[in-house]
Amino acid sequence: MRVTAAVMEEKSSAFKLDSLELDTPRPDEVLVKITATGICHTDLHARDGYFAMPYPAVYGHEGAGIVAAVGSAVEYLVAGDHVVMSFPWCGGCEHCREDRRSYCRRGRELKSSGARADGSTTMRRNRAPVYGSFFQQSSFATYALTTARNAVKVRRDAPIEFLGPLGCGLQTGAGAVLNVMQPEAGKSFVVFGAGSVGLAGLMAAKLARCEPIIAVDIRANRLQLARSLGATHTIDNVREDAVATIREITGGGVHFALETSALPAVFRQAVDCLLTRGTCVLVGSARRGVEVSFEMSTLQAGRIVRGVIQGDSRPDLFIPHLVDLFVAGRFPIDRLVTFYDFASINQAVADAVNGRTIKPVLRMPQ
Repeated sequence: MRVTAAVMEEKSSAFKLDSLELDTPRPDEVLVKITATGICHTDLHARDGYFAMPYPAVYGHEGAGIVAAVGSAVEYLVAGDHVVMSFPWCGGCEHCREDRRSYCRRGRELKSSGARADGSTTMRRNRAPVYGSFFQQSSFATYALTTARNAVKVRRDAPIEFLGPLGCGLQTGAGAVLNVMQPEAGKSFVVFGAGSVGLAGLMAAKLARCEPIIAVDIRANRLQLARSLGATHTIDNVREDAVATIREITGGGVHFALETSALPAVFRQAVDCLLTRGTCVLVGSARRGVEVSFEMSTLQAGRIVRGVIQGDSRPDLFIPHLVDLFVAGRFPIDRLVTFYDFASINQAVADAVNGRTIKPVLRMPQ
């Protein structure tokens, strides 16, 4: 079928809308008419060559929409279902078998090879391949072809146009807190980076009744939004010594720190502000080869420093839970979203990079 997609022709160029041919669903695949899709920094990392995905390419991995067709082997989805597409997983490796799907051994390949698991491509232009299957969806298009296990059914009374970012960024931040940290009420929490991932983590910390809740960033608009979403304290990481200020606020340090920037200097701050036996969780993604250092004695005091992928989430359970919280007004993701027409994708990217928006979401023509 013919679809309109945002194509990246070469490294770090602008997105260009073009008409492509998309395969029909195989037995285990689902065709989704995209209602809206979030733009994540991982899409921009792909644009800039962080992965070994060839060009021309179609990205997008926070898609939400309505099932248009299903393959012959798909049993639990039907046309008309509302779905959020999340990260892919192979289902056969040890991590998948242990229900740690976000750590799938084939995860990176399935996310960014530009092809299905068997190496075939799903998109063409003038009979030449266009590389898609980004996170096994490529949702920067009017329709996306995804694996059935990648599509999470959600309640139909939830506004589907807001839900796409739950498939990656918002699930990552919230899951790092609710699935990994699992803080008890009254434990102290700080997030470094008040973008969409960090603010999702902050809202999750509020749900867990952490106290205090501290947000650290360099942009005044983000810090203002963080306070309105539940931060008890905000710190400008340019004008203030973040570690010293956190220690002053908490009387020595925090129980939990969430690091979203992937900047080594900021990661070091997140570790240095921990209490004895405190935990720092890294969710920010850096290029391979980027290193960070901290004093070995830091860990001897029982501190935990660990990385987390996709919020350590099982999407088919966690995303519907977050949707329920959103509908109940307890996880206000709408406060993070700015909508753009699909044709304005390059403006949306520019606004995200410049910090003018928290979570840009592309609305597809219906």
